[in-house]
Amino acid sequence: MITLINEYLKANFGLKIPSVFFYYSTRMILAAITSLAVVIFLGPRFINLLKAFQRAQILRTEDCPEICQHKKKQGTPSMGGILILGAMLVSLFLWMDLRHIFTAILLFSTISFGLLGFGDDYVKFKSGSSKNGMSGKVKLLLQTLLASMLAIYLLCPSCYESLGIGNWFNPPTIKELWDQPVTLTLQQYAGRFYLPFIKDPVLELTGMWLILAALLIMFVVIGSSNAVNLTDGLDGLATGCLIMVASCLALFAFVSNNVDLASYLNILYVEGSGEIAIYLSAFVGACIGFLWYNGHPAELFMGDTGSLALGGIIGVSAVLLNREGLLALIGGVFVAETLSVILQVASFRWRNKKRIFLCTPLHHHFECKGWPETKIVIRFWIIGLLLAIVGIASLKFQ
Repeated sequence: MITLINEYLKANFGLKIPSVFFYYSTRMILAAITSLAVVIFLGPRFINLLKAFQRAQILRTEDCPEICQHKKKQGTPSMGGILILGAMLVSLFLWMDLRHIFTAILLFSTISFGLLGFGDDYVKFKSGSSKNGMSGKVKLLLQTLLASMLAIYLLCPSCYESLGIGNWFNPPTIKELWDQPVTLTLQQYAGRFYLPFIKDPVLELTGMWLILAALLIMFVVIGSSNAVNLTDGLDGLATGCLIMVASCLALFAFVSNNVDLASYLNILYVEGSGEIAIYLSAFVGACIGFLWYNGHPAELFMGDTGSLALGGIIGVSAVLLNREGLLALIGGVFVAETLSVILQVASFRWRNKKRIFLCTPLHHHFECKGWPETKIVIRFWIIGLLLAIVGIASLKFQ
């Protein structure tokens, strides 16, 4: 929006906004401050509004031992994801380039995954039971549809060019700057997969193998969305971990947008990835503001509206930056939470109803062992912070 306002002022009044406001670093700071301020200011009003509409959290407690049950949290307002996503969208429209393809993708991802989560929350509240939410198969089908649209854009340029989308949004320029500089097509870029601490791609898919690349992209986006949803079970747990993951990805997006830094660090130069950094900064600001109300004892939960959407945004950002391997590392807490559920279900089904954990996701296992909720959250945050530091270190050590 700021670029459009500047063009309007210049064309009609001969005025222009100071150039400092167009630096990516400046817009990252302003986006974070804007979303933080929106959440902090509107938080109390939003909580009261949810209470008036009786949009309270409906918790499923019958599957865990008594010590794990959160009956005292029953009735806490939910759907706080609306507030988080709303604040992020305000920052998007104010500080991002609305004509850049990355802005369009992130806007679409936020709205679509947000509506998916909102639908799930709405069905639960309508039925009065956390068991009777949107069907898991329907939810997975919709997530697959949304993720496949991203894969098609990245891997099949002719598919969107035939619709004239290329006339609205131009694909970014992507360059490999080490050894002999090479410019990559969007398809070549999306068909590569990198791991932290390794400069060259560990997998480079072309031709018919691009189908596998599409499946990997979809797996990352869908898995990220559901992983955050599973982790969102204790006050502030998912929110704090998301702050660290988004901050790390924002740093990678920022340095990838600078030719000199990308060349020095032996990473791909991705023109316009600074727009991703701006949105992830807004993401971080909104989550910090939300943590003010979501910290123990929580006054507000994000609900599926927040967890499915925020997880989806993280997954989409990692795919756009070609940092799927990095996401698996810095999002290790989310990976562990998801694996605990998968292993528990497999064990229960194939080992004559034997459990590996007292309760899943993993944070409930430690809760059942008698750990206080705040201790679990803080220790998971510490692990998330350490993983983020390792992820940032991978920039240099490759």
